[in-house]
Amino acid sequence: MSYKKYLIEILKKNKVFKEGEFVLSSGKKSNYYIDMKKAITDPEILSTIAKLINKKIASEKIDKIAGPALGAIPIATAISLEAEIPLLMIRKEKKDYGTSKLIEGELNKNDSVILVEDVTTTGNSLLKAIKAINENGGNVKKAFVVVDREDGAIELFKKENISFEPLISVNEFF
Repeated sequence: MSYKKYLIEILKKNKVFKEGEFVLSSGKKSNYYIDMKKAITDPEILSTIAKLINKKIASEKIDKIAGPALGAIPIATAISLEAEIPLLMIRKEKKDYGTSKLIEGELNKNDSVILVEDVTTTGNSLLKAIKAINENGGNVKKAFVVVDREDGAIELFKKENISFEPLISVNEFF
């Protein structure tokens, strides 16, 4: 069985997809919710995601694996461990104390970065993280998302000329 089919199977087994009435981070209303926080706290799911993405990036020269807070951090950490590539964590906004960093970890000028996210709807929050890396000297080679809700993210990244790859689309799950 492929990692992708196995990932779908264990997401179903862990009841990550919920039906009901929900408001998404984009503000849109939806009759289903993808509870990736439940998924990213499960070692088997994290390991499967890490293996799947590591297989896709193994032949590329990647300097850093990055993820925006909060949902993508466990995913990026799992990939970092699997691929033995250093990790970057992107905050939603700069903190106003300590080092006041937006990006935690060592981002060097021209580092090749793979960015990961748990779920995308419109793709705007992921795009914000990509811009943060690029504005701080990094070079995002590709963005991965575990589940794409198919609500505009693919079109947004095409328009922005950014390589974007969902591991699973909502339609594949249903």
